[in-house]
Amino acid sequence: MARLTHYDRAGSVRMVDVSKKPETLRVARAHAFVRASGEALRLIRSSANPKGDPLEIARIAGIMGAKGTSDLIPLCHPLLLTHVNVRASIRPKGIELRSEVTTTSSTGVEMEALTAVTIAALTIYDMCKSADRYMEITEVYLEEKSGGQRGHFLRAAKSSRRKQR
Repeated sequence: MARLTHYDRAGSVRMVDVSKKPETLRVARAHAFVRASGEALRLIRSSANPKGDPLEIARIAGIMGAKGTSDLIPLCHPLLLTHVNVRASIRPKGIELRSEVTTTSSTGVEMEALTAVTIAALTIYDMCKSADRYMEITEVYLEEKSGGQRGHFLRAAKSSRRKQR
């Protein structure tokens, strides 16, 4: 039976003790999408945004966000990350963000991958809000993770997830 690991038997909040878990290679990939207007996308494509290139700045912000995850999420372990990559791609309805984070540790990097795409999305919003106040940050989710006791996870396609509900 699954349980919430950040609570002890008495129900008190705790940081999970991973000291007895072996260090293994751990990789996590996450996704986010920023819905944006055609005008905002046009400005991004033309490099006419007065604040600079939002996609490149968002990539750097996402990398910094992944590195600072334990400062943002109260019970998250500080990790030595060995690789962080954030990609930003313009799509017809907005910006697609993807991250990949790697470490060799006794705990996973899912939170770091999710933080990377979320901070990148917030950065795009901040840089482009003057062109589009209706932007939406959507579809933030873990795509894949490997390593650790629970093994490999690969997110199922939307249609098969709906059938499972």
